[in-house]
Amino acid sequence: MNKTLKTLMAAALLLALPCGVSAQKKAAAKKKAKTEQKAQPDPNFYIFLCFGQSNMEGAARPEAADLASPGPRFLLMPAVNPTPANPQHPAAGTDQTGPTPASNWMNRKMGEWCEASAPLCRPNTGLTPADWFGRTLVASLPEHIKIGVIHVAIGGIDIKGFLPDSIKDYAEKKAPGWMKGMLAAYDNNPYERLVTLAKKAQKDGVIKGILMHQGETNTGDPKWAGMVKQVYENLCGDLQLKPEEVNLYVGNIVQAGGKGVCIGCKKQIDELPQTIHTCQVVSSDDCSNGPDRLHFDAAGYRELGCRYGEAVARHLGFEPKRPAGMPEAVKKIEVPADAVTAENAIPGNEFPKVDSQHRAYFRIQAPQAKKVIVDICNKKYEMVPQGNGVFMAVTDPLPVGFHYYFMNIDGVNFIDPASETYFGCNREAGGLEVPEGPEGDYYRPQHGVPAGSVRSIHYYSNEQSKWRHAMVYTPAEYDQKQGFKKRYPVLYLQHGMGEGETSWALQGKMQHIMDNAIYKGEAVPMIVVMESGDIKAPFGGGSNQAGRSEYGASFYPVLLNDLIPYIDQNFRTKSDRDNRAMAGLSWGGHQTFDVVLQNLDKFAWLGTFSGAIFGLDVKTAYNGVFANADEFNKKIHYMYMNWGEHDFIKSADIVRQLRELGIKVDSSESAGTAHEFLTWRRGLHEFIPHLFKGVK
Repeated sequence: MNKTLKTLMAAALLLALPCGVSAQKKAAAKKKAKTEQKAQPDPNFYIFLCFGQSNMEGAARPEAADLASPGPRFLLMPAVNPTPANPQHPAAGTDQTGPTPASNWMNRKMGEWCEASAPLCRPNTGLTPADWFGRTLVASLPEHIKIGVIHVAIGGIDIKGFLPDSIKDYAEKKAPGWMKGMLAAYDNNPYERLVTLAKKAQKDGVIKGILMHQGETNTGDPKWAGMVKQVYENLCGDLQLKPEEVNLYVGNIVQAGGKGVCIGCKKQIDELPQTIHTCQVVSSDDCSNGPDRLHFDAAGYRELGCRYGEAVARHLGFEPKRPAGMPEAVKKIEVPADAVTAENAIPGNEFPKVDSQHRAYFRIQAPQAKKVIVDICNKKYEMVPQGNGVFMAVTDPLPVGFHYYFMNIDGVNFIDPASETYFGCNREAGGLEVPEGPEGDYYRPQHGVPAGSVRSIHYYSNEQSKWRHAMVYTPAEYDQKQGFKKRYPVLYLQHGMGEGETSWALQGKMQHIMDNAIYKGEAVPMIVVMESGDIKAPFGGGSNQAGRSEYGASFYPVLLNDLIPYIDQNFRTKSDRDNRAMAGLSWGGHQTFDVVLQNLDKFAWLGTFSGAIFGLDVKTAYNGVFANADEFNKKIHYMYMNWGEHDFIKSADIVRQLRELGIKVDSSESAGTAHEFLTWRRGLHEFIPHLFKGVK
């Protein structure tokens, strides 16, 4: 019995042993299966590969909304390790507290997922379309779906830089010097870096699309589409992707209203789906650009990025939604095609511009500014932010002619750095010429018309014991052989309050008026002298007659005792009164009256243009100079007064009173103009044909 029991127990043991071994194996298999299940890619983690050149790299300064992470549903696998940020890079500096482009990279490591926020490409790059592409997908797709991007881009790179067969030759021989450092960040093989990281990412999720923004460098290259196809097919092959499941999304280039630097590439990109049937072009229509017309501005990148996201969302079967927190689109100022750069713009500047409707367009870059205003003759226009620190403004239609203007940044007036400078309004100012039609040719240089000279002179004033400055026009013949022995009559021409000795030449275009009139035989050749007249500083004498009499009066003895003798001694002049005239605009007209009417022994010709002559009693003024009309008319060979139709200073009443006394005075009203240089150009043009005629 014992023997039998032992036998049975041994058999049971033998029978039980395999069962124990089998259970262990089952447990191990179960554990292995569980581990393998955990290692499977997450089907709800959508990964996108982003590659291209500078517009994919990012050329706009990220702003606060771009630097803040949208959360753990939008991830980045960095393609480079952190490097010290370059503070001179446009993307490196920010005004706000909180994250910066540099700080966003401090804890990132190549090949390790992190929350995505600008910059995505490298530490020193800027805002890209991929930034708001990811945010748009997060907003559009269900909450259980995460978005990941791998971002490899190099500014200016040729599409050959992403072809394995050509990258080595391109990096070593064809890439420009400034690109070397960017290529080095990817070990001189951006394609290999993209594929390596993509393979690693495939362990975590599923590649759902490829985003490209490239083409500018290959504008006009007929082989470009074929090379893009090759890159796309290489990616699909190396990553075992099915093209019908992984579309290629290609953003179009900066258009800038048809004036984009690489606008020729637009057609190439639009036609790319003809070569790659799984390619979808993302429109860049109306996406705003930076001043270089090559890169988008921040608003443009956001808009383009959203459009990438919307295209992908639709392809995936979801209704696109714009992400929350997207900065409001700026009001873009569109410049019509007929707008031309103003003649007053410093060469090399595109603005200011004037269109066919006489509207002016201004632009300035002021990244730190809160409020910018352009002030044109006291009419103010607030400039509108255009993104990337650019402000623009468009005016109402302006009268033709010359306009002073200033810009104001946060309460401080300054001169537009794009404008030539003109002394006016008691200081240097910007200037804008709204051109007339052919009727203004009399003040424009003309082909075939000999040009006179405008000279800058300094002379010593004994009256004031100091050196003074003046401008002197001499006719073309003065320096030619026929004029060497000839003497010339002289016109002393004064500017207005708050202007300077250069005003008649620069703003008034006096020399062109003289040249054209002399060439046509309308005016006799003459010398014209322009001085500051001590009225560059603001008027401070009050509204009383005494204050008016004092303003600029310090110039009178200088003119009579210093300037006239200097001109007669140093230029070939006719120095008698019959060959000397004086005229002036605005307060210069006031000075002309004061000087000429009290010195009829020295002047025989008189003109005013919007002359600032107030409270004049024509019967008693200037010791009764007008009381004897016959005697006055003999001494003054020609007297002329003009003003603008909309002028706040008009001489019509004075003219009427003088004529009632029998004084011969010619006059005109400038149609459609105000107290401005077009009025005074017209006045000078009408005045000079009457000067010095019949005088020897």
